[in-house]
Amino acid sequence: MSKSEQPDDDGYHISDPSEFASNMAKVAEQTAKIFSAFAAPADSDKAQQTRAEELGNVAKTLGDIAQDYVSNPEQFFNAQMQLWRQHTDLWQNTWKRVLGEEVDPVIEPERGDKRFRDKDWEENQVFDFLKQSYLITAKWAQDTVEGAEDVDAHTRKKANFYVEQIANALSPSNFVLTNPTVLRETMSSNAENLVKGLENLADDMESSGGELRISQTDLSAFEVGKNIAVTPGKVVYQGELFQLLQYEPTTEKVYKRPLLIIPPWINKYYILDLNEQKSFIRWTVAQGYTVFVVSWVNPDEALAAKSFADYMTGGILEAVSAVTKATGEKNINAIGYCIGGTLLSSTLGYMAAKGDKRINSATLFTTQVDFENAGDLKIFVDEEQLETLDRKMAEKGYLEGKSMASTFNFLRSNDLIWSYVVNNYLLGKEPFPFDLLFWNSDSTRMPAATHSFYLRECYLNNSLSKGDMVLDGVKIDLSKSKVPIYNLAAREDHIAPLPSAFLVGKFLGGETRLVVAGSGHIAGVVNPPSMGKYQYWLNEKGADTVEEWLDGAEEHAGSWWPDWDKWLAERSGKKVAARIPGDGELPIIEDAPGSYVKNRA
Repeated sequence: MSKSEQPDDDGYHISDPSEFASNMAKVAEQTAKIFSAFAAPADSDKAQQTRAEELGNVAKTLGDIAQDYVSNPEQFFNAQMQLWRQHTDLWQNTWKRVLGEEVDPVIEPERGDKRFRDKDWEENQVFDFLKQSYLITAKWAQDTVEGAEDVDAHTRKKANFYVEQIANALSPSNFVLTNPTVLRETMSSNAENLVKGLENLADDMESSGGELRISQTDLSAFEVGKNIAVTPGKVVYQGELFQLLQYEPTTEKVYKRPLLIIPPWINKYYILDLNEQKSFIRWTVAQGYTVFVVSWVNPDEALAAKSFADYMTGGILEAVSAVTKATGEKNINAIGYCIGGTLLSSTLGYMAAKGDKRINSATLFTTQVDFENAGDLKIFVDEEQLETLDRKMAEKGYLEGKSMASTFNFLRSNDLIWSYVVNNYLLGKEPFPFDLLFWNSDSTRMPAATHSFYLRECYLNNSLSKGDMVLDGVKIDLSKSKVPIYNLAAREDHIAPLPSAFLVGKFLGGETRLVVAGSGHIAGVVNPPSMGKYQYWLNEKGADTVEEWLDGAEEHAGSWWPDWDKWLAERSGKKVAARIPGDGELPIIEDAPGSYVKNRA
């Protein structure tokens, strides 16, 4: 047979059948061991009860949607017909392709869907059929939830989330025989990828105590204080809830008014100090600010009773006192990030009621004070789910860090779960070293009392914006605070959505400068000027709604950091000689990043 007559090699051929058979035997043996480990009843009775309650909540939610259709037979019939018609169109198109006709797809993946990047998802008729059949069914399931008429908005939102998770899990990209990339790799490597993948799976189970926590990055590639969180500084104060870091100056002169950064306690502060290129802290120091950062404790059962109010009095207010003592200044500027911004806003209302004027200005990163239109986390907040969570936290007195990490991962499950299942377990590859994902895996615990209060009073009752929240005996009225605000929202934020963060200026009484950054909750904030990425929007005239604001906004290329620097410099006083950590009234305790941040959950 001449070369031109030989069939094309499509890549779906076993290169060595004997080696393939040997590896498949190893796969079968290892799979049996892993299933046995999964089946072992390692959980406590309470943990199993909690899991059963969580699954029961899913079943009840989806059952409410099903009952709505049972009560409306015509609506149910129309939904079935819609699915049948689209699949009929797909079959017809597939046969036309077999016969050599050019046809347009019935459905295509959404822009940015990374699951179907392999060329064979489009060029190979079998894989194209699998892809389109899956997309039709997944969209139909979502449309069915949306079409339920007699269910409340919260139930519909929960059902949408659960259906999305089921659909994401059942994607053909997640299985060996229906993913062209994995199938080719399996055949060309004689299933060596599956052997290695099961080893990775076993390692992940062993490292997480028998439960599965998927590796998203090479954890051995980073060490806090060595190649991450390395901006030079000192710990100058230590309390029960936090260490206070003061950074060494890099300019001869600094602004008179110091700056205190309050990160969220559901993550570690060094998201703002990943490396020299990305570090917001390092860049801010270089602009001539005396920078202090709160490094929250990773709490255990001893701190179970610590409340949201304790994080205010024993956290922010204690840190403010420490900063003024270290610098000799009577007032400071402050930054709050995410829930740290919510706590800072609450503290501003508390300080206004007390006549405390030690905070001169506040910058809020992706912060919510009104939770009516809060992000995807609101899916998990209703009385039934909170009661289950309270019982779960009561076992140890805190919420495990992995629980919150899993929740955030499920909000973007295709990117943060299933892509790693494919890479690590099906392709048998090691995850790539990535500082952001190392930080994401370095989760923190949360005291039961604090977390329960936050979810109930903010997400469930929306007490802060209503003026009903009480902290340390004081009813919080945000409008009484006249502190000027720099409100940074992110346009693609799914944790603190733009329409929600937009409302900060409506409730706080001070003059507010709204800036909308490109990208999301993390990348919208951590966007140094040197990288030249994304953009930000300004609307100097303001607007009553976020839609009107965006319509009248001017887009600026690159980072918002210089705009913030200009705003803050005007509120930071004259320049004085640079302050060295330990020169003030607070002695040095240890080098930054300190010991609290190194305590892994």
